[in-house]
Amino acid sequence: MRDASNTAPRQWMGHPVQLARLFSIEMWERFGFYGMRALLTLYLTKHFVLGDHASTGIYGGYTALVYLTPLAGGLVADQFLGSKRSVKFGALVMASGYFALAFGGTAAKPWVEFDGARHDVVIEHFHDGPTSGAQERRVVIVKGQPEQIRGNDDGSIDLLATDGQIARHLAPGALKEGAVREGWRVALMLMALSAVAVGNGFFKPNISTMVGALYEQGDRRRDAGFTIFYMGINLGSMIGQTVAPWLADAYGWPAGFGSAGAVMLLAWAMLRFDGGRLAGYGETPQRAGGDRAWTIYALAVLAIPLFYLLFVNLMDTPEPVAGAGLAGYLLGLPLMGKFLCGTFAIALPAILIWSWRVGSRTEFQMMVAAMVLITFNTVFWSLFEQAGSSLTLFADRNTDLTIWGSLRMSAPQTQQFNSVAIILLAPVMGALWGLMGRKGWEPSIPVKFALGLIGVGAGFLFLVLGAQFVGPSFKVGLIWLAGLYVIHSIAELCLSPVGLSMITKLAIPRVVGLMMGTWYLSMALGEYGAGLLAQLATVKTVGGEVTNLKLSLETYIATYRQIGWSSVAVGVVLLALAPLLKRLMHGVR
Repeated sequence: MRDASNTAPRQWMGHPVQLARLFSIEMWERFGFYGMRALLTLYLTKHFVLGDHASTGIYGGYTALVYLTPLAGGLVADQFLGSKRSVKFGALVMASGYFALAFGGTAAKPWVEFDGARHDVVIEHFHDGPTSGAQERRVVIVKGQPEQIRGNDDGSIDLLATDGQIARHLAPGALKEGAVREGWRVALMLMALSAVAVGNGFFKPNISTMVGALYEQGDRRRDAGFTIFYMGINLGSMIGQTVAPWLADAYGWPAGFGSAGAVMLLAWAMLRFDGGRLAGYGETPQRAGGDRAWTIYALAVLAIPLFYLLFVNLMDTPEPVAGAGLAGYLLGLPLMGKFLCGTFAIALPAILIWSWRVGSRTEFQMMVAAMVLITFNTVFWSLFEQAGSSLTLFADRNTDLTIWGSLRMSAPQTQQFNSVAIILLAPVMGALWGLMGRKGWEPSIPVKFALGLIGVGAGFLFLVLGAQFVGPSFKVGLIWLAGLYVIHSIAELCLSPVGLSMITKLAIPRVVGLMMGTWYLSMALGEYGAGLLAQLATVKTVGGEVTNLKLSLETYIATYRQIGWSSVAVGVVLLALAPLLKRLMHGVR
């Protein structure tokens, strides 16, 4: 039962006044999440010097866990904790993870190995932050003498003496690179990522549940309320992706990650000290057997080292052997990859078999349509989520980040183009769909999914086009990267808003929750796949920096051309299937 104070007619923008507080809480949480996300890949490649392959793999594994944990977090809240306690606990766990990331210590000390000997790499004028200093230079110390590294177009390496002459020439593959790291610092970083993933599982699904609880069944303001709430998500994302990278560059990595932790504590405080404004919303469900909160909290904390072990396994798994085939590739995946792929491969046919046995013909056909779209959803997110990994590295290495002469963005700040585009274009797209719907022209859900896939591919191809105009610096103009993000945002608006709604409409009522879980599983698999795709764009680095910008650009553009055309092709296939899927959906729009 809700308190009488919550039934008072006070409103905010025509909605329950409590929406304003939940809007603010979610905005600050998204500041922390996306601010940290903007920094993560560069933190791994530059501060820990883990290399592109390991760094993008960790990023993909982390984002996959972020989409998996809400399945458990939502269930626990519904049955035991209630949404409010779940959100407060999640905020504290996420804050602890962000603060732990700030304790990265001194940067790893890089080395190279050739001719059977290991040599230290010294970074002159080193800036330990997202943006490398203009005067930074990496030299190899050979017999006490510095030799500058120069990468050649064929992949070979020249080491130059102080007089500029070639001291030694290393064939492609002859130079191996690594770094000396404090082991406990790496472990702390992985534990921190695990904590953020666990905390997100408690926070993310349940803050949305509290928003839904503000409206009675049938209240027509519900959809508009969620639209306002999602604006808070994108506003927080934009601020976080601007402020956290600036702080990390100006004051060091701890300031960037610390800001994420600070705003998470602010989000927790806004919920903990709400002055009774949210009384009666998201409260603990009444059930026999006493309160199990502390048991659940303890199990959640124990999940953190379990996730840590998954990250360790991910880092220790060797790269796939060429020629092993699909079976060999799947068997060579780390435990996280095997779990995601295996669960997805079993869940979809199992649910369809169950639907065929217990559902009507119409229900079975609707479930088939849902499963097909869930599968295509995985492809979309594996491509779209290059933003935090390979596209951020591309922005750092092969993009001219100059704006209007002397003003510059940093590489992680380019991720805000997506948030800005969503804020500006979401009302336009909503109005467009509404106008087309009134005229009977609105595309069906399968067509929207297909347009999303074609759009995400078109974004990559737009960047490929821009690469044709690079100069001797081998850096693409910022407008081309911004254009990619705008096109990707339009693609996201075609697919993302209709996904969860589609599941609730197509699923057999008895398994709506299970189908929601399958939807999030598809997103988790897509996030993991995004890490694998980013590994295709792995570039040779020494001390976290590329040795040849021309080779770097060629590697990225070849990868983006391939996945761009592949995405367009997949979208065209779905477009061809759309009439059949529309019939299977039996009027669901």
